[in-house]
Amino acid sequence: MKGLDWIDLLQWPAMLLTLVAAWWIGSRQPRRRRIGFCCFMASNLLWVVWGWQTEAWALIVLQFCLCAMNLRGLKKNTSTHAACPKESAS
Repeated sequence: MKGLDWIDLLQWPAMLLTLVAAWWIGSRQPRRRRIGFCCFMASNLLWVVWGWQTEAWALIVLQFCLCAMNLRGLKKNTSTHAACPKESAS
């Protein structure tokens, strides 16, 4: 494979990780939401690597903004869970 061919393939795991993250983030269980936020941040990293090589600068800026929002969500999820430990399971 040529040097950038493997980077072109990164868009597929990035897309799948984004979908998995969206699924987990919709859970009522804080632990599952944490997994979702972590998956989102991993997908942000993959998208940045892919975007850097393809010079998709707007995508890179978007991923940094989304990562900041994911960090905020992770923090709020953790503080909500600490305040309300008896959340119903689903």
